[in-house]
Formats: sequence, structure tokens, C-alpha cells
Amino acid sequence: MKTAVVLCLAAFVAVACATECDTLTRLKIKAQWSRAFSSGHDREDFVTALWRSFFAQAPDARALFARVGGDNADSPAFKAHAARVLAGLDIAISLLDQPDTLKSELDHLHAQHVERHIPDKYYTTFRTALGQVLPAQLGRCYDKEAWKACFDVIAGAIRG
Repeated sequence: MKTAVVLCLAAFVAVACATECDTLTRLKIKAQWSRAFSSGHDREDFVTALWRSFFAQAPDARALFARVGGDNADSPAFKAHAARVLAGLDIAISLLDQPDTLKSELDHLHAQHVERHIPDKYYTTFRTALGQVLPAQLGRCYDKEAWKACFDVIAGAIRG
């Protein structure tokens, strides 16, 4: 009997600790993103670090960015593209608590990404890169599970 009670309690705790991209989690992600994405040179450094992490994990992905200078992440063409990609993510994150507008934005991003034939594995790689760069900006405030849950909502809609 005691074992059954302990197992039920453990199951309850596991369910309670499971992170979904619910309303509170979305607000947490918005706040953490605002702090991490920052502005000015800090933003530029964040974008650079993110893409360096991404390409370190997936050097073959540079081919997807050939038209925007992906072979040289320090080129002005790629820096401009990298800023546009993160601006799209910034918009999506800022809309996390506005479901109808978020859906419209994600539908728009989906259309852009479908025509580029981006393999699913690169969405996971991008999430991993975020998971490497965000803790440097957020320290102990970084919530890995919350970011995974909400990034998966965004990436899932973009990838379709």
C-alpha cells in the first residue's frame, strides 16, 4: 500500500513538473527573451553567438544560406540575414500570449520556410543552439524545459 501511495505521489509530481507552453510559461519566455535578445551591440553579439553555435553543430547547413553569404557568417550579407531571422523569432516570441496574431505570424513564416525546403533536423539544431546561448545571457534564470516547450510550438508551426 505504501508503495502504491509513493508511486501515485511520484506520478503526480512528474505531471506537475512537466512543462507545457501554457500562459505562464509563455510570459516567462517573453521576459527571458527580452533580457537575452537585448539591444544594440549586445543583440549583435547574441545573434553572432547563436549562428556560430548553429553552424558548429551543422556545418552542412551553410549550403541553405548560400544566397545570403552563409559561407562567411561574418559577411555583411549574412549578418543582415541573421538579424532578419532573429527578428522573425522576436516577433513570434512577442506574440506568444496573443494566439490569433501568433498563428497569423507563424503561418507567414511557414510559407517562407516551406519554399526553402529546410530539413526538420535544422529546427532541432537551432533549438539546441538557443539552449547553448541563452544560459550565457540569463544565468540561473534560464528555464530549459520552458524554452523547449515554447520553441517547439513556434518551430512546429513554421515547419508545418
